[in-house]
Amino acid sequence: MVVISRLNALPVLALGFRAFFLAAGVAAILSVAVWLAILSGRWPQPGHLAGTVWHAHEMLFGYLAAVIAGFLLTAVRNWTGMATASGAPLAALVGLWLAGRLAPWLGLPPGLVALIDLAFFPALALALWRPLWSGPNPVNRVFLAVFAGMTLAGAMVHLDALGLFAGGATRGHRLMLDLVVLVMLLVSGRVMPFFIKSGIANARPRVFPILERLVFIVAAGLLVIDLVQPMGRIAGGLALTLGLLQLTRLIGWHDRRIWTTPMLTVLYVGLLWLALGLILDGLPAFRAMTPRGALHALTIGAIGVVTLGMMARVAVGHTGRPMQAATLTLVAFMLINLAAALRGLAPLLVPAGYQLWLMAGGLCWILAFGLFLWVHAPMLLSPRPDGRPG
Repeated sequence: MVVISRLNALPVLALGFRAFFLAAGVAAILSVAVWLAILSGRWPQPGHLAGTVWHAHEMLFGYLAAVIAGFLLTAVRNWTGMATASGAPLAALVGLWLAGRLAPWLGLPPGLVALIDLAFFPALALALWRPLWSGPNPVNRVFLAVFAGMTLAGAMVHLDALGLFAGGATRGHRLMLDLVVLVMLLVSGRVMPFFIKSGIANARPRVFPILERLVFIVAAGLLVIDLVQPMGRIAGGLALTLGLLQLTRLIGWHDRRIWTTPMLTVLYVGLLWLALGLILDGLPAFRAMTPRGALHALTIGAIGVVTLGMMARVAVGHTGRPMQAATLTLVAFMLINLAAALRGLAPLLVPAGYQLWLMAGGLCWILAFGLFLWVHAPMLLSPRPDGRPG
């Protein structure tokens, strides 16, 4: 009881974004640093999910899972007015996530490693079940289906590693990526017009209901086709279409003052990366290009830029501070975009420099998240300066 009381009193466990954004920042740095060390022969492979499978898994089910958890544990409370995990239950969720990151390195039986890793999204769904299911907006229930899909994606990866499902790692990681794209489209459609209107005086972002429906129909279609017939012409056509639809959305939301409001600029640029990444992802089905050659335009460009921008925004706003980016945060925003260009675009333009682009992009990623932690970790670890809860 004493331990639980102390956990409940810790500022870092007051809301989900605090603990999970700290975890995400550390994971972003360590997982890429370890990956670069593995590639250069300076670090051994993990005992389970070795090679590129481990790298992809840690970025999607390590770093990104922590961002998703931190964001939803905070946002769902705001959307529904209902409590979400804090204190000891939040610490247990973070501990489960951490166990999944450490398990491949501990020499545990592979089946046990898989079970530990796969337990996280069901636990997160259980923590969010009541507000998502009983809250005022039934659309929020889609996140429960997303958690189930993410658990399935992880299971496919582990079944491949256990020798029970050939090709499961590739399909599982693609399913996870498609689910994340779907979530980004859903959340950005909900919050970006609001952020623009609240952050820019008299801004009027245009939202077209028919376009919004088309975006989610095409995104769901791409997810299904990637499962049954990945990298074919249908998948390529859907990816191209979705990228163009996303670009159309962004044109409707545009206000030139976005470019002088850094906390909006970074999110808008990240969503531009999403449109570009989807277009580049679809082109190899119709042109002589390396399949998935632009994958990092989606993962670093879209996911990396948007998540870093969103974490900075939430860390500042939900700790009661003015919605302004510190100078070092602006440098972090530039570095994450440079990482996306070096890793997602440069190999397409100058393939001979692949190793240089890989190492330079990784270094920019590490520096970006190092600066994020330098600026925002003190905010996440300390009580709100205005004395309010959260």
